[in-house]
Amino acid sequence: MSAADAVTDSLENLRAQFVDVREGKPADYIPQLALADPDAFGLALVSMDGHRYSAGEAEVPFTLQSVSKPFIYALALSLLGLDEVSRWVGAEPSGEAFNAISLEPDTGRPANAMVNAGAIVTTALIPDAPGESAFDRILRCLGRFAGRELDVDEEVFSSESVTGDRNRALAYLIRSTGTMPVDPVLAVDRYFRQCATRVTAVDLATMAATLAYGGVNPVTGEEVVSAEVASRVLAVMATCGMYNGSGEWLLRVGLPAKSGVSGGLIAVGPARFGVATYSPPLDATGGSVRGHAALEAMSQRYGLHLMLNPALPGSTVTLVTTADDLPSAPSVEDERVLHEQVGVVVAQGSIDFTAAERVLYALDESGPDGGSVVLDLHDVTAVDSVGLAMLHTGLARLVSDGRRAAVVDPRDLLGPSDLLRERTGQDLPRYATRERAVEGCAKALAGEG
Repeated sequence: MSAADAVTDSLENLRAQFVDVREGKPADYIPQLALADPDAFGLALVSMDGHRYSAGEAEVPFTLQSVSKPFIYALALSLLGLDEVSRWVGAEPSGEAFNAISLEPDTGRPANAMVNAGAIVTTALIPDAPGESAFDRILRCLGRFAGRELDVDEEVFSSESVTGDRNRALAYLIRSTGTMPVDPVLAVDRYFRQCATRVTAVDLATMAATLAYGGVNPVTGEEVVSAEVASRVLAVMATCGMYNGSGEWLLRVGLPAKSGVSGGLIAVGPARFGVATYSPPLDATGGSVRGHAALEAMSQRYGLHLMLNPALPGSTVTLVTTADDLPSAPSVEDERVLHEQVGVVVAQGSIDFTAAERVLYALDESGPDGGSVVLDLHDVTAVDSVGLAMLHTGLARLVSDGRRAAVVDPRDLLGPSDLLRERTGQDLPRYATRERAVEGCAKALAGEG
């Protein structure tokens, strides 16, 4: 048990709230997708520090389907540039279903890269490279976003190939306008393989977090695409990623997102996190019913709407250490031993959901297992209601795990004593300075307090 488990708790609570929703049904126009377990429901979140959290069936493999589209659009932008890609594919919301004939009347360009017509063209734009086929480049790109090697579900690929006449018809129609860069049969075959790439919800959250982190995978540290490319992909996701439901999604959830007919759904909090859900039953727009409901509730509950909370500047956690490493640590041997068992976490700025996650993770990392911990909020300017609840829950978890805790809270940011006692289950000692808090923890360890 750890303080950061408060984030996992939030995912598990969302899962419990919506796991019994019975609306929708798995996609059946691709026969293999109809075999998916309709009760499966997983959620995952990856922070900008590479911390991964999950609940439910977050490790169950399924195929990317249309969730692959933003990442291949990113690859095309990286290889060819915005102007060249825009010659072939537009960036305007279609207001139509994912498989609609969304082509510009004069140019024949697909409306955007998120609908099937645009995605097929985008995939067709990826060129072969010396020693590497176009599809191998696609698969490697998807793997870099996920932070591991991915493979293709051959049964799903075959199932899509047998039933994919509408996508073939779209490709031939686009070719007739002169805006299909390769043979339609080759283009659609490559697109089907891309859609049949196998992932988990944790993979998807990592992929979404890579876009959130300006193109850098926060788990592996690899720059997959440039920050400029990532921002352009997020712009198209925000306006087009949920097809004819994109406007309603942006209004209510407020995060760039992409759905897929296998039940996958991703959302991106720029500079904050990537989140993903997996649940096969779909609504009329082809999006996961449970996933949609859970992410809408999460956004509202934690104030994640893009237009509500801009990314916070600077670092939230400025110091994670033990008291013995502080300049004021005593030199007497027995007191030093006590101080080595006191972890110290110093925070600053305003604390919301994202900042609270960083603080909780730092609390877990500070000091030795079982030692005391000091949370210094002296330089924190504000804690919103979500951040406050998470800090309370995290501190309560630390205490229940047998660790002593104290806070430097000169402005009572954690609330009055009775609220703190109610939320954490004990009278948590509060001090005006870090030195006094460390001294109090050391005395408690020595049995003097």
